[in-house]
Amino acid sequence: MKVSECMSQDVCVAMPDMSLRDTATLMADIDAGALPVRQGDRLVGMITDRDIAIRGIAAGLGPEARVSQVMSSEVKYCYEDEDAEHVVRNMGDIQVRRLPVLNRDKRLVGIVALADLACAASDRRNLGAALSDISRESGLHSQTLPRMH
Repeated sequence: MKVSECMSQDVCVAMPDMSLRDTATLMADIDAGALPVRQGDRLVGMITDRDIAIRGIAAGLGPEARVSQVMSSEVKYCYEDEDAEHVVRNMGDIQVRRLPVLNRDKRLVGIVALADLACAASDRRNLGAALSDISRESGLHSQTLPRMH
């Protein structure tokens, strides 16, 4: 099964110049904890509710700070024509629960969550292993940014 067969095509995005308040409100409205960040027609980052809390508010930024100040600009993604089981294993390796989905022109076409891929996992051990890998401790997704002095 290909990722395109189980991804969500209805993707809300944040823009780099959006305020943290507007982004958090959008997340609340759609009940999501992460949004791809798009500039023009290109994916330039991801922002999570945790980014807003830790990199934003805890670091002293206010609600009018911009997404670009707290987003992760190193974006992990998959392609719509990739095999879903391969993507499940990859999500475990990189410890993420959701990935933006791009076409081969690197345009955002969807988002896929580990739960979406559960239907594609013919071998449930791969799904369980991915979830276990995602949950293990590591420094891969540290929320702290270097302090500016």
